[in-house]
Amino acid sequence: MTPPTTGLPAENTTDNNDHLVQSDDPEHPANLIPSLCAKFWTLGWVTGTGGGASIRDDDLVYLAPSGVQKELMKPSDIYVLSLAAQAKSLSRRQRVYLRSPAVYKPSQCTPLFLAAFTKRNAGCCIHTHSHWAVLVTLILEQQGSKEFRINNIEQIKGFGKGFQKSGNLGYHDTLVIPVIENTAHEEDLTEFLEEAMDKYPDTYAVLVRRHGVYVWGDNVHKAKTQCESLDYLFQLAVEMKQLGLPWITDIEPTIPTRKD
Repeated sequence: MTPPTTGLPAENTTDNNDHLVQSDDPEHPANLIPSLCAKFWTLGWVTGTGGGASIRDDDLVYLAPSGVQKELMKPSDIYVLSLAAQAKSLSRRQRVYLRSPAVYKPSQCTPLFLAAFTKRNAGCCIHTHSHWAVLVTLILEQQGSKEFRINNIEQIKGFGKGFQKSGNLGYHDTLVIPVIENTAHEEDLTEFLEEAMDKYPDTYAVLVRRHGVYVWGDNVHKAKTQCESLDYLFQLAVEMKQLGLPWITDIEPTIPTRKD
């Protein structure tokens, strides 16, 4: 059996398990991550090599690398690791990779992605540097708040009710997204992200002050849908703030009357 790699360039290993990222299937994680990140780049979510995405396929985790221009990423740029192997590791900084690209370094987002997979059993986690997300954290900073709350907006229906719960939130429900403070090194956010997950067991996202947002879902479709819905709500919230409109309103549910 070929020993796993440790994030070193492929030329430093005898067998880099390149077969893990080689597939003609467009739905294969190694093909999906570059495709998704190219779309995210057009939205301004992953500007200047920032942000990223990771997909879990059973025990295998596929990750975008650090330092790559996301719109130009290729399947050969993808890292792959075993989730079970990381659980047995004594240190987050001594991570073992089954497959490493010939260039680039492992992303500092990796331990945060893994938190979504281990604590939420997520199938996909997306990290963006959306300027709408950053602006929302700045507004909340002025208010001294560590939560983003909004209700009575149709797009809230794009979110599930919570971990291991069926169905989605309703129009009148209040969406709550916790905010954690930024750190100089991204991997140092991991402990704070995990604490937010514990404190908010039903959340599918965590905002990072002056930085961006992490969003996850049961699969790629749900993670992407929730990320898009959340960015819509962030932009709406910023514009509502400019207009002096509140994010939380008291609107009573209406019950249609039947005409005989």
